[in-house]
Amino acid sequence: MTAGRGAPDVVVIGAGVAGLACAQDLVAAGVAVRVLEASDGVGGRMRSDRVDGFLVDRGFQVFNTSYPQVQRRLSLPALALRPFTPGVLIHTESGRRRLTDPRSQPSALAGLLSGRVAGARDLAALGALAASDALLPPHRLKRRPDRSTRAALAGAGFTDAFVERFFRPFLSGVFLEDRLETSARVFHLVWRSMLRGALCLPADGIGAVPRALAAALPDDAVRLETGVERLTDDGVETTAGESVPARAVVVATGPGPAVALMPDVEVPDYRTVTTYYHAPERSPLHEPTLLVDTRRRFLNTCVLSEVAASCAPPGRALVATSVLGADAEGREPALREALSEVYGADAGRWELLTVRTVPEALPAMAAPQELTRTTRVAPGRYVCGDHRATGSVQGALASGARAAREVLRDLPSR
Repeated sequence: MTAGRGAPDVVVIGAGVAGLACAQDLVAAGVAVRVLEASDGVGGRMRSDRVDGFLVDRGFQVFNTSYPQVQRRLSLPALALRPFTPGVLIHTESGRRRLTDPRSQPSALAGLLSGRVAGARDLAALGALAASDALLPPHRLKRRPDRSTRAALAGAGFTDAFVERFFRPFLSGVFLEDRLETSARVFHLVWRSMLRGALCLPADGIGAVPRALAAALPDDAVRLETGVERLTDDGVETTAGESVPARAVVVATGPGPAVALMPDVEVPDYRTVTTYYHAPERSPLHEPTLLVDTRRRFLNTCVLSEVAASCAPPGRALVATSVLGADAEGREPALREALSEVYGADAGRWELLTVRTVPEALPAMAAPQELTRTTRVAPGRYVCGDHRATGSVQGALASGARAAREVLRDLPSR
Protein backbone atom coordinates (compact mmCIF):
# COMPACT_ATOMS: atom_id res chain seq x y z
CA MET A 1 0.00 0.00 0.00
CA THR A 2 1.51 3.30 -1.09
CA ALA A 3 -1.28 5.84 -0.57
CA GLY A 4 0.25 9.28 -0.20
CA ARG A 5 3.29 8.37 -2.37
CA GLY A 6 1.52 9.10 -5.63
CA ALA A 7 -1.85 8.65 -7.26
CA PRO A 8 -3.98 6.02 -5.54
CA ASP A 9 -5.68 3.24 -7.46
CA VAL A 10 -8.97 3.99 -5.69
CA VAL A 11 -10.39 7.08 -4.01
CA VAL A 12 -13.03 6.45 -1.35
CA ILE A 13 -15.11 9.53 -0.55
CA GLY A 14 -16.30 9.46 3.06
CA ALA A 15 -14.77 7.93 6.19
CA GLY A 16 -17.94 6.49 7.67
CA VAL A 17 -18.00 2.79 8.47
CA ALA A 18 -18.99 1.82 4.90
CA GLY A 19 -16.07 3.71 3.37
CA LEU A 20 -13.64 2.43 5.99
CA ALA A 21 -14.74 -1.18 5.42
CA CYS A 22 -14.32 -0.74 1.68
CA ALA A 23 -10.86 0.73 2.17
CA GLN A 24 -9.85 -2.08 4.54
CA ASP A 25 -10.70 -4.78 2.00
CA LEU A 26 -9.01 -2.96 -0.86
CA VAL A 27 -5.84 -2.44 1.17
CA ALA A 28 -5.86 -6.12 2.13
CA ALA A 29 -5.90 -6.93 -1.60
CA GLY A 30 -2.84 -4.75 -2.20
CA VAL A 31 -4.68 -1.82 -3.76
CA ALA A 32 -3.49 1.74 -3.10
CA VAL A 33 -6.39 3.63 -1.49
CA ARG A 34 -6.98 7.18 -0.36
CA VAL A 35 -10.00 8.00 1.80
CA LEU A 36 -11.11 11.64 1.58
CA GLU A 37 -13.24 12.89 4.48
CA ALA A 38 -14.76 16.38 4.58
CA SER A 39 -15.06 16.60 8.37
CA ASP A 40 -12.37 16.64 11.05
CA GLY A 41 -12.78 13.00 12.07
CA VAL A 42 -13.79 9.56 10.90
CA GLY A 43 -17.18 7.99 11.59
CA GLY A 44 -19.83 9.93 9.69
CA ARG A 45 -22.97 9.51 11.81
CA MET A 46 -21.00 7.44 14.34
CA ARG A 47 -19.14 10.20 16.16
CA SER A 48 -18.66 11.02 19.84
CA ASP A 49 -17.87 14.36 21.47
CA ARG A 50 -16.89 15.64 24.91
CA VAL A 51 -19.34 18.27 26.13
CA ASP A 52 -18.57 19.85 29.53
CA GLY A 53 -16.94 16.63 30.69
CA PHE A 54 -19.71 14.35 29.39
CA LEU A 55 -19.25 11.86 26.54
CA VAL A 56 -22.01 12.43 23.99
CA ASP A 57 -22.66 10.46 20.83
CA ARG A 58 -24.11 12.32 17.86
CA GLY A 59 -27.47 10.71 18.39
CA PHE A 60 -28.28 7.78 20.68
CA GLN A 61 -26.79 4.57 19.30
CA VAL A 62 -26.16 1.04 20.48
CA PHE A 63 -23.64 -1.52 19.28
CA ASN A 64 -24.72 -5.07 18.41
CA THR A 65 -22.02 -7.70 18.96
CA SER A 66 -23.59 -10.39 16.76
CA TYR A 67 -23.28 -8.68 13.40
CA PRO A 68 -21.04 -10.82 11.14
CA GLN A 69 -19.17 -7.82 9.75
CA VAL A 70 -18.52 -6.55 13.27
CA GLN A 71 -17.10 -9.90 14.34
CA ARG A 72 -14.95 -10.07 11.22
CA ARG A 73 -13.42 -6.60 11.49
CA LEU A 74 -13.24 -5.57 15.12
CA SER A 75 -11.68 -6.73 18.35
CA LEU A 76 -14.60 -6.58 20.76
CA PRO A 77 -12.45 -6.69 23.91
CA ALA A 78 -10.48 -3.68 22.64
CA LEU A 79 -13.69 -1.64 22.50
CA ALA A 80 -14.27 -2.11 26.25
CA LEU A 81 -17.96 -2.78 25.65
CA ARG A 82 -20.48 -2.00 28.37
CA PRO A 83 -23.73 -3.98 28.06
CA PHE A 84 -27.31 -2.83 28.32
CA THR A 85 -29.73 -4.98 30.31
CA PRO A 86 -30.98 -7.79 28.01
CA GLY A 87 -34.53 -6.51 28.12
CA VAL A 88 -36.64 -3.39 28.19
CA LEU A 89 -38.74 -1.42 30.65
CA ILE A 90 -42.15 -0.44 29.28
CA HIS A 91 -43.92 2.57 30.79
CA THR A 92 -47.66 1.89 30.71
CA GLU A 93 -50.74 3.55 32.18
CA SER A 94 -50.39 1.06 35.04
CA GLY A 95 -46.73 1.76 35.70
CA ARG A 96 -43.53 0.14 34.52
CA ARG A 97 -43.48 -3.37 33.13
CA ARG A 98 -40.31 -5.33 32.45
CA LEU A 99 -39.80 -7.64 29.48
CA THR A 100 -36.55 -9.58 29.79
CA ASP A 101 -35.13 -12.53 27.90
CA PRO A 102 -35.31 -15.38 30.43
CA ARG A 103 -32.41 -17.15 28.69
CA SER A 104 -30.04 -14.53 30.06
CA GLN A 105 -31.95 -13.83 33.28
CA PRO A 106 -33.86 -16.97 34.38
CA SER A 107 -35.28 -15.05 37.33
CA ALA A 108 -37.32 -13.00 34.83
CA LEU A 109 -39.43 -16.04 33.94
CA ALA A 110 -41.68 -15.63 36.96
CA GLY A 111 -42.47 -12.05 35.97
CA LEU A 112 -43.35 -13.13 32.45
CA LEU A 113 -45.59 -15.92 33.64
CA SER A 114 -47.47 -13.53 35.91
CA GLY A 115 -49.27 -12.17 32.87
CA ARG A 116 -48.54 -8.53 33.74
CA VAL A 117 -46.59 -8.04 30.51
CA ALA A 118 -48.05 -10.63 28.16
CA GLY A 119 -50.78 -13.24 28.22
CA ALA A 120 -50.33 -16.92 27.44
CA ARG A 121 -50.97 -16.45 23.72
CA ASP A 122 -48.38 -13.71 23.37
CA LEU A 123 -45.79 -15.57 25.45
CA ALA A 124 -46.22 -18.63 23.25
CA ALA A 125 -45.89 -16.49 20.12
CA LEU A 126 -42.82 -14.76 21.57
CA GLY A 127 -41.17 -18.10 22.30
CA ALA A 128 -41.91 -19.42 18.82
CA LEU A 129 -40.59 -16.23 17.21
CA ALA A 130 -37.40 -16.36 19.27
CA ALA A 131 -36.79 -20.01 18.41
CA SER A 132 -37.42 -19.49 14.71
CA ASP A 133 -35.39 -16.33 14.25
CA ALA A 134 -32.49 -17.36 16.47
CA LEU A 135 -32.04 -20.81 14.96
CA LEU A 136 -32.84 -20.41 11.28
CA PRO A 137 -29.86 -19.45 9.09
CA PRO A 138 -30.02 -15.92 7.67
CA HIS A 139 -30.54 -17.08 4.09
CA ARG A 140 -33.79 -18.76 5.12
CA LEU A 141 -35.06 -15.56 6.72
CA LYS A 142 -34.08 -13.53 3.65
CA ARG A 143 -36.10 -15.79 1.35
CA ARG A 144 -39.39 -15.38 3.16
CA PRO A 145 -42.11 -13.45 1.32
CA ASP A 146 -41.83 -9.83 2.37
CA ARG A 147 -44.56 -7.79 4.07
CA SER A 148 -44.75 -5.19 6.80
CA THR A 149 -43.55 -5.94 10.31
CA ARG A 150 -47.08 -5.35 11.60
CA ALA A 151 -48.46 -7.99 9.22
CA ALA A 152 -45.69 -10.40 10.19
CA LEU A 153 -46.42 -9.99 13.91
CA ALA A 154 -50.11 -10.58 13.35
CA GLY A 155 -49.27 -13.66 11.31
CA ALA A 156 -47.04 -14.90 14.13
CA GLY A 157 -50.04 -14.93 16.48
CA PHE A 158 -49.46 -11.84 18.60
CA THR A 159 -52.47 -9.96 19.92
CA ASP A 160 -52.98 -6.36 18.87
CA ALA A 161 -52.74 -5.34 22.52
CA PHE A 162 -49.26 -6.82 22.94
CA VAL A 163 -48.07 -5.37 19.65
CA GLU A 164 -49.16 -1.92 20.84
CA ARG A 165 -47.76 -2.43 24.34
CA PHE A 166 -44.35 -3.77 23.37
CA PHE A 167 -43.42 -4.14 19.72
CA ARG A 168 -44.64 -0.77 18.48
CA PRO A 169 -42.89 1.41 21.09
CA PHE A 170 -39.75 -0.74 21.12
CA LEU A 171 -39.32 -1.10 17.36
CA SER A 172 -40.01 2.61 16.84
CA GLY A 173 -36.62 3.23 18.39
CA VAL A 174 -34.98 0.53 16.28
CA PHE A 175 -36.35 1.53 12.86
CA LEU A 176 -37.21 5.19 13.55
CA GLU A 177 -40.82 4.83 12.43
CA ASP A 178 -43.87 4.21 14.58
CA ARG A 179 -46.29 2.39 12.25
CA LEU A 180 -44.47 -0.95 11.99
CA GLU A 181 -44.24 -0.54 8.22
CA THR A 182 -40.61 -1.70 8.04
CA SER A 183 -39.90 -4.80 5.96
CA ALA A 184 -40.53 -8.04 7.84
CA ARG A 185 -37.33 -9.46 6.34
CA VAL A 186 -35.37 -6.64 7.95
CA PHE A 187 -37.26 -7.11 11.23
CA HIS A 188 -36.50 -10.84 11.39
CA LEU A 189 -32.80 -10.30 10.67
CA VAL A 190 -32.52 -7.56 13.29
CA TRP A 191 -34.49 -9.59 15.83
CA ARG A 192 -32.17 -12.53 15.16
CA SER A 193 -29.13 -10.36 15.80
CA MET A 194 -30.58 -9.17 19.10
CA LEU A 195 -31.30 -12.71 20.23
CA ARG A 196 -27.83 -13.96 19.31
CA GLY A 197 -25.77 -11.01 20.51
CA ALA A 198 -25.66 -8.28 23.11
CA LEU A 199 -26.51 -4.60 22.87
CA CYS A 200 -23.60 -2.57 24.21
CA LEU A 201 -21.88 0.77 24.17
CA PRO A 202 -18.09 1.19 23.90
CA ALA A 203 -16.62 2.86 26.97
CA ASP A 204 -15.28 5.64 24.73
CA GLY A 205 -18.59 6.13 22.92
CA ILE A 206 -19.83 4.87 19.58
CA GLY A 207 -17.08 6.84 17.85
CA ALA A 208 -14.62 4.19 19.06
CA VAL A 209 -15.97 1.83 16.38
CA PRO A 210 -14.97 3.83 13.27
CA ARG A 211 -11.73 4.86 14.97
CA ALA A 212 -10.85 1.18 15.35
CA LEU A 213 -11.66 0.57 11.69
CA ALA A 214 -9.50 3.50 10.63
CA ALA A 215 -6.62 2.36 12.85
CA ALA A 216 -6.36 -0.81 10.76
CA LEU A 217 -5.51 1.29 7.67
CA PRO A 218 -2.07 2.65 6.80
CA ASP A 219 -1.30 5.93 8.53
CA ASP A 220 -1.57 8.04 5.39
CA ALA A 221 -4.67 6.38 3.92
CA VAL A 222 -7.22 8.84 5.37
CA ARG A 223 -7.16 12.57 4.66
CA LEU A 224 -9.45 14.59 6.91
CA GLU A 225 -10.95 18.01 6.17
CA THR A 226 -10.77 17.23 2.47
CA GLY A 227 -14.15 17.61 0.83
CA VAL A 228 -14.83 16.55 -2.74
CA GLU A 229 -16.39 19.07 -5.10
CA ARG A 230 -16.99 16.79 -8.05
CA LEU A 231 -16.02 13.62 -9.85
CA THR A 232 -13.80 14.04 -12.89
CA ASP A 233 -13.01 11.84 -15.88
CA ASP A 234 -9.87 10.59 -14.18
CA GLY A 235 -10.67 10.87 -10.45
CA VAL A 236 -12.00 13.65 -8.24
CA GLU A 237 -11.55 17.34 -7.57
CA THR A 238 -11.51 18.49 -3.96
CA THR A 239 -13.26 21.59 -2.64
CA ALA A 240 -9.80 23.17 -2.45
CA GLY A 241 -9.37 22.69 -6.20
CA GLU A 242 -6.90 19.80 -5.98
CA SER A 243 -7.16 17.06 -8.58
CA VAL A 244 -6.77 13.53 -7.22
CA PRO A 245 -6.50 10.99 -10.04
CA ALA A 246 -7.69 7.43 -9.50
CA ARG A 247 -8.75 4.47 -11.59
CA ALA A 248 -11.92 4.00 -9.52
CA VAL A 249 -13.96 6.16 -7.17
CA VAL A 250 -16.23 4.88 -4.39
CA VAL A 251 -18.75 7.36 -2.97
CA ALA A 252 -19.33 6.30 0.64
CA THR A 253 -21.02 9.43 1.95
CA GLY A 254 -24.51 9.97 3.30
CA PRO A 255 -27.37 10.01 0.80
CA GLY A 256 -27.44 13.80 0.27
CA PRO A 257 -23.78 14.20 -0.71
CA ALA A 258 -23.96 10.95 -2.69
CA VAL A 259 -26.71 12.33 -4.91
CA ALA A 260 -24.87 15.66 -5.25
CA LEU A 261 -21.83 13.81 -6.58
CA MET A 262 -23.79 11.23 -8.56
CA PRO A 263 -27.16 12.70 -9.56
CA ASP A 264 -28.33 9.45 -11.15
CA VAL A 265 -28.05 7.51 -7.88
CA GLU A 266 -31.41 6.67 -6.32
CA VAL A 267 -31.59 6.77 -2.53
CA PRO A 268 -34.54 5.99 -0.26
CA ASP A 269 -36.24 8.44 2.06
CA TYR A 270 -34.43 8.85 5.35
CA ARG A 271 -35.65 9.16 8.92
CA THR A 272 -34.64 12.08 11.12
CA VAL A 273 -34.03 11.59 14.82
CA THR A 274 -33.24 14.04 17.62
CA THR A 275 -31.62 13.07 20.90
CA TYR A 276 -31.82 15.25 24.01
CA TYR A 277 -29.02 14.82 26.53
CA HIS A 278 -29.95 15.81 30.08
CA ALA A 279 -27.58 15.87 33.03
CA PRO A 280 -29.36 15.33 36.35
CA GLU A 281 -27.48 15.55 39.63
CA ARG A 282 -28.15 11.87 40.32
CA SER A 283 -29.26 8.88 38.33
CA PRO A 284 -33.06 8.53 38.04
CA LEU A 285 -32.77 4.80 37.26
CA HIS A 286 -30.02 2.64 38.72
CA GLU A 287 -29.73 0.13 35.90
CA PRO A 288 -28.49 0.16 32.26
CA THR A 289 -31.89 -0.46 30.71
CA LEU A 290 -33.76 1.01 27.76
CA LEU A 291 -37.11 2.47 28.73
CA VAL A 292 -39.94 2.90 26.19
CA ASP A 293 -43.34 4.52 26.45
CA THR A 294 -46.66 3.02 25.34
CA ARG A 295 -47.91 6.57 24.67
CA ARG A 296 -44.94 7.00 22.30
CA ARG A 297 -44.04 10.47 23.57
CA PHE A 298 -40.44 9.51 22.77
CA LEU A 299 -38.67 6.61 21.06
CA ASN A 300 -36.65 5.50 24.05
CA THR A 301 -34.71 6.87 26.98
CA CYS A 302 -31.77 5.53 28.95
CA VAL A 303 -29.40 6.58 31.72
CA LEU A 304 -26.21 6.28 29.71
CA SER A 305 -24.00 6.76 32.74
CA GLU A 306 -25.45 3.51 34.13
CA VAL A 307 -24.30 1.75 30.96
CA ALA A 308 -20.84 3.32 30.88
CA ALA A 309 -19.67 5.37 33.84
CA SER A 310 -17.23 7.13 31.49
CA CYS A 311 -20.18 8.99 29.93
CA ALA A 312 -20.46 11.39 32.87
CA PRO A 313 -18.12 13.08 35.36
CA PRO A 314 -17.98 11.57 38.85
CA GLY A 315 -21.15 12.24 40.81
CA ARG A 316 -23.22 13.16 37.75
CA ALA A 317 -25.60 11.25 35.46
CA LEU A 318 -26.34 11.45 31.74
CA VAL A 319 -29.79 10.68 30.30
CA ALA A 320 -30.31 10.30 26.54
CA THR A 321 -33.83 10.52 25.12
CA SER A 322 -34.62 10.25 21.41
CA VAL A 323 -37.64 11.45 19.45
CA LEU A 324 -38.63 11.19 15.81
CA GLY A 325 -38.01 14.25 13.66
CA ALA A 326 -36.20 17.50 14.27
CA ASP A 327 -36.03 19.66 17.36
CA ALA A 328 -38.81 22.24 17.57
CA GLU A 329 -39.96 24.96 19.94
CA GLY A 330 -41.82 23.53 22.90
CA ARG A 331 -40.71 19.97 22.29
CA GLU A 332 -38.09 19.77 25.01
CA PRO A 333 -40.32 21.14 27.81
CA ALA A 334 -43.01 18.62 26.87
CA LEU A 335 -40.38 15.91 26.89
CA ARG A 336 -39.34 16.88 30.42
CA GLU A 337 -42.93 16.30 31.56
CA ALA A 338 -42.91 12.82 30.05
CA LEU A 339 -39.51 12.02 31.58
CA SER A 340 -40.68 13.18 35.01
CA GLU A 341 -43.54 10.70 34.76
CA VAL A 342 -41.63 7.69 33.44
CA TYR A 343 -38.63 8.10 35.74
CA GLY A 344 -40.58 9.26 38.80
CA ALA A 345 -38.22 12.22 39.15
CA ASP A 346 -38.37 15.98 38.66
CA ALA A 347 -36.90 16.22 35.15
CA GLY A 348 -37.75 19.92 35.13
CA ARG A 349 -34.65 20.47 37.25
CA TRP A 350 -32.31 18.58 34.94
CA GLU A 351 -29.65 20.47 33.00
CA LEU A 352 -30.11 20.30 29.23
CA LEU A 353 -26.58 19.47 28.16
CA THR A 354 -26.99 19.38 24.39
CA VAL A 355 -29.33 18.39 21.56
CA ARG A 356 -28.23 16.29 18.61
CA THR A 357 -30.36 16.04 15.44
CA VAL A 358 -29.36 13.53 12.75
CA PRO A 359 -31.27 14.40 9.55
CA GLU A 360 -30.27 11.24 7.65
CA ALA A 361 -30.20 8.81 10.53
CA LEU A 362 -31.69 5.69 8.95
CA PRO A 363 -33.15 4.78 5.55
CA ALA A 364 -36.83 3.95 5.30
CA MET A 365 -37.12 0.19 4.73
CA ALA A 366 -40.73 -0.49 3.83
CA ALA A 367 -41.66 -3.82 2.23
CA PRO A 368 -40.69 -5.07 -0.25
CA GLN A 369 -37.10 -4.29 0.72
CA GLU A 370 -33.98 -5.25 -1.21
CA LEU A 371 -31.48 -6.48 1.35
CA THR A 372 -28.48 -5.69 -0.83
CA ARG A 373 -27.89 -3.80 -4.06
CA THR A 374 -24.98 -3.55 -6.43
CA THR A 375 -22.63 -0.67 -5.77
CA ARG A 376 -21.74 -0.19 -9.45
CA VAL A 377 -23.12 3.02 -10.92
CA ALA A 378 -20.93 3.45 -14.02
CA PRO A 379 -17.50 2.24 -15.18
CA GLY A 380 -15.07 3.04 -12.38
CA ARG A 381 -17.84 4.60 -10.26
CA TYR A 382 -19.34 2.96 -7.17
CA VAL A 383 -21.54 3.99 -4.26
CA CYS A 384 -21.94 2.25 -0.88
CA GLY A 385 -23.66 2.83 2.45
CA ASP A 386 -26.65 1.63 4.43
CA HIS A 387 -28.94 2.93 1.67
CA ARG A 388 -27.55 0.14 -0.54
CA ALA A 389 -28.29 -2.57 2.03
CA THR A 390 -30.07 -2.38 5.39
CA GLY A 391 -30.13 0.50 7.85
CA SER A 392 -27.65 -0.83 10.40
CA VAL A 393 -23.94 -1.00 11.12
CA GLN A 394 -24.02 -4.47 9.56
CA GLY A 395 -25.68 -3.11 6.41
CA ALA A 396 -23.20 -0.25 6.05
CA LEU A 397 -20.17 -2.51 6.58
CA ALA A 398 -21.54 -5.16 4.22
CA SER A 399 -22.18 -2.55 1.54
CA GLY A 400 -18.60 -1.32 1.87
CA ALA A 401 -17.37 -4.90 1.56
CA ARG A 402 -19.47 -5.41 -1.56
CA ALA A 403 -18.08 -2.22 -3.10
CA ALA A 404 -14.55 -3.51 -2.53
CA ARG A 405 -15.38 -6.84 -4.17
CA GLU A 406 -16.90 -5.15 -7.18
CA VAL A 407 -13.98 -2.72 -7.52
CA LEU A 408 -11.49 -5.59 -7.37
CA ARG A 409 -13.48 -7.52 -9.95
CA ASP A 410 -13.55 -4.56 -12.32
CA LEU A 411 -10.17 -2.91 -11.71
CA PRO A 412 -7.85 -3.53 -14.68
CA SER A 413 -4.67 -5.40 -13.87
CA ARG A 414 -1.72 -3.13 -13.35
